[in-house]
Amino acid sequence: MVSTSTGCPSSSVPARRFELLTLGDELLLGLTANGHLTFIGSQLGRRGVMLNRNVTITDDADDIVKQFRESWACSDVVITTGGLGPTCDDRTREAIAAVLGQELVFDTGIEKTIVDRFARLGRKMTPNNLKQAYRFARGEVLPNANGTAPGLWVEQDGKVLCMLPGPPNELQPMFIEQVLPRLAERGYVRAREAYVQLRTAGIGESALETKLQPLFDRHGDALSVAFCAHQGQVDCRLSSPSLRLSDAQLQEIASECASLLGEDFVCFGHDSLPRVCADLLRAQEYTLAVAETATGGLLANAFTDICGASKFFAGGCVCYSNESKMQLLDVPEDILSQHGAVSAENAVAMATGAAERLSADYAIAITGFAGPTGGNEANPVGTIYVALYSPQGVWSKKLAYPGPRPTVKVRAVNAALDWLRRELVRHQVASTTEARVGSGLRS
Repeated sequence: MVSTSTGCPSSSVPARRFELLTLGDELLLGLTANGHLTFIGSQLGRRGVMLNRNVTITDDADDIVKQFRESWACSDVVITTGGLGPTCDDRTREAIAAVLGQELVFDTGIEKTIVDRFARLGRKMTPNNLKQAYRFARGEVLPNANGTAPGLWVEQDGKVLCMLPGPPNELQPMFIEQVLPRLAERGYVRAREAYVQLRTAGIGESALETKLQPLFDRHGDALSVAFCAHQGQVDCRLSSPSLRLSDAQLQEIASECASLLGEDFVCFGHDSLPRVCADLLRAQEYTLAVAETATGGLLANAFTDICGASKFFAGGCVCYSNESKMQLLDVPEDILSQHGAVSAENAVAMATGAAERLSADYAIAITGFAGPTGGNEANPVGTIYVALYSPQGVWSKKLAYPGPRPTVKVRAVNAALDWLRRELVRHQVASTTEARVGSGLRS
């Protein structure tokens, strides 16, 4: 039987223990979400490594010393986040230096980088910023292109210590561009992803496994499969821990899965639904507009998060009141009075108005009752209407997503994106087929 799990597939890298220490009172107070665990855990997982433990600790120096001493004693790699800044509660560097028995030395190169950054920003640098210019005497510096606190790298006692600043916009590029390559060079993680991932949409986790299981069974225990469900999406990861299947064979199996799934297959890898839609729009030289009520701009934000969105995204309208729908999208007053704002008719009118007002080839509209109040017998809370305008026509769908307001909004956006993706794929396939037929006739 094929091996299945919901965890991270194993890989060929030697088993080593990784621990992540996330520091900061704000994490324990719930003021900031621990996104570092999610990010670092997923990045290591892609390279065949599962974090053995994550411990979140306060900014207290004694707590840092106690936990680091324990983690350093039992781990091969320790990664810390936070506590490298200029203020009095940034104590990580000093506390860990004491445990390692390392001297902290002032680095004039780091000093220059900090001074230059303040000059570029046109801000006055206070003296406490130079606290960040200290590094381990027997260690290396990880440059920080987006902040003043550099990362620190130490190899000692046959172990690796990687210390990173807390802000995500600083930590994440440093981890991808500097930390992962260093770990790969030393054989701690794979140089490339440890699995092939298929991203799907519109099919549930159990249905996906049932559909693909006959294909998986052909490869026995040489193939390991893991599923990860999101809101309206499911990822399927294929790996071969025993290495009996090569990377090329895994890709071939993944391609078979994609063919079997048809339109439920979104992409290989980690691209998001907005990214996939954006690529399809760009490839076919189409533009898109959106109109939203229940999702409050979440759909527009999904596209504007993509660099270069102006090439395909015409714009969007968030129209909560009936007056704004009439003024900004030309929704007829009769539609709103006869059918209501939460209706298929209004969704179609909103999509049409967005396309016409913003001169877009495609348009998506979302309206509904996201909750927890509102709704009626015909359209209870969680009812969503999505409309899609295209060069071929305009249609609407009624969806039901009971649950908390944020969940309803995200699922509505994902459903709208998936519908757009499918329509763009169909049009792309039809255009390609038509071009091939025309070429054959001419020849």
